[in-house]
Amino acid sequence: MSLLTIHNLGKAYRTYKSEWQRFASWFGTPIKPSEEHWVLKNISFKINSGEAVGIIGQNGAGKSTLLKMITGTLQPTKGQVQVNGRIAAILELGMGFNPELTGRQNVFHAAGLMGFSADEIKHAIPDIEKFADIDEYFDQPMRTYSSGMQMRIAFSVATAYRPEILIIDEALAVGDASFQRKCLRRIEQQINEGTSLLLVSHDIESIKKICTKALFLKNGLQVKYGDVKKICDEYEQHLFGSSNISQKNTSLSDEEEQSTALIDPELLNINELNYGDERAVIEEVWFENDFGNHTNVINMDSSFVLKYRVLFKSSVNYPVFAFLIKTMEGISIYGTDTLSLGKQTKTYKTGESIEVSFHLKNHLAAGTYFINCGIRDESEESTSFLHRRIDVAMFRVTQHTDINQAGLINLAATYSSVRID
Repeated sequence: MSLLTIHNLGKAYRTYKSEWQRFASWFGTPIKPSEEHWVLKNISFKINSGEAVGIIGQNGAGKSTLLKMITGTLQPTKGQVQVNGRIAAILELGMGFNPELTGRQNVFHAAGLMGFSADEIKHAIPDIEKFADIDEYFDQPMRTYSSGMQMRIAFSVATAYRPEILIIDEALAVGDASFQRKCLRRIEQQINEGTSLLLVSHDIESIKKICTKALFLKNGLQVKYGDVKKICDEYEQHLFGSSNISQKNTSLSDEEEQSTALIDPELLNINELNYGDERAVIEEVWFENDFGNHTNVINMDSSFVLKYRVLFKSSVNYPVFAFLIKTMEGISIYGTDTLSLGKQTKTYKTGESIEVSFHLKNHLAAGTYFINCGIRDESEESTSFLHRRIDVAMFRVTQHTDINQAGLINLAATYSSVRID
């Protein structure tokens, strides 16, 4: 028997000519609304015990609306949701929490809303406190918490007792790297024990690693449901196949066409930090593939170029151009500069612009990475930054094979054996 069955589910927001008409419609009176906007329509799928399902789609596709109808916080306009078992959900951070109550008090409050008795909550409190690991903040008002600390409490409560269905809407992206890994270990354990997972995330590589199936939503409609790799590949084709980037090579082989520039719009909106003495400005940062096309989606083992355009506002002698690649958790993977590479730069005059290029061979494993760029002046006793942009751009490394790999880099391992007599 399926733990979750969704049949022809839909949600519409309707406008009536008067509140009396709206009120009458609640009791089945056949009144036609003046306006009707469907945000989700004709969604049908089943989830069995121990399955992990990723829900993917661009912003506005209806992912969060679907989860709210499954959890019962939003009523469907049509269709059915059949749940066999207890649901634990982490939807919006802070939902169900009172900022004036302490973490401990909010645990009792949230767990009570989930249907746990006072005795069950008291029994689970030590494990929740230990797993959340926020020390003395556990007995401080939640208004003093960071978003990451709120997520620690929310996840600890939701998984204190193994639910039949666990629903997570992007919440794990808020936590720090070590706690994310801690959460993933608990998720893996509960899936092995029969829990079904519904995960909404814009990180396609995480969906591929965690989930076995995926549901692709587009403009409130179900595009496809099935094997996670096939669905994610189709979603990426939807994202990148309509790119308007001009191609410099008009006649390309099949292999070259697969390698042409792709832009993932989800990687373009980031919050960067920057500082410097303003003698120069890094105006733009981008990536190019082997064919000279702009891209932020790079195949494993392919070559690419990191470029940035610099405008000098003052005359500068022999500046050092640098970059650094980091993981989403902030771990530095690789960085270098023109000084380390033994490249002598020039004297640049006020108003002069240049384009800096670093040619790279991609040995990174599949995942999403950040770029830092900077310009230093090493001519004085102490190093000074003309301009430094932190987390200025992101790129994603994709893997187009079914070979399982772990870690952050791709060392292209091969295997051989020799019989020993």
